[in-house]
Amino acid sequence: MLPWVLTQYYYCVMIPAFESSGNLPPGIHWSVWSEMAVRFGTNSHRLLLLQGMESAIDSLRSARCQAVFIDGSFVSNKTLPSDYDGCWDINGVQIQLLDPVLLDFSPGRICQKLKYKGELFPAQMNANSSGRVFLDFFMTDKYTGMPKGIVGLRLR
Repeated sequence: MLPWVLTQYYYCVMIPAFESSGNLPPGIHWSVWSEMAVRFGTNSHRLLLLQGMESAIDSLRSARCQAVFIDGSFVSNKTLPSDYDGCWDINGVQIQLLDPVLLDFSPGRICQKLKYKGELFPAQMNANSSGRVFLDFFMTDKYTGMPKGIVGLRLR
């Protein structure tokens, strides 16, 4: 199978198959919303998470965000992920237009999870005391330390 599909107006890189670990192969796998929704919206629980994610992405888009990266068990072969995790590129974002809930990083990110069914962080923000930023942090399997893939969505 070819690594891309010609659509009516653009090329769409297909999200690759899962590795034996259940994760995507290492790297950022750029996609469009419709492809990601079909690929990962495989049951009613995942569809509920996608609704929350779409709402969060709409808020980010309204604030001029240019890219979002989705991680966690949501982009794995896990049947019932508890939520989704991700990060967003801060470049060009007009913070005054952003939903304040997306800037609430209090322990557990309860407000984000209640409103958006997942949690999103600024991609360039430090994820832990090691100084790794969230974009890099999310591309490592937290259980094995091995590289893994995430899904990137361009919003502009």
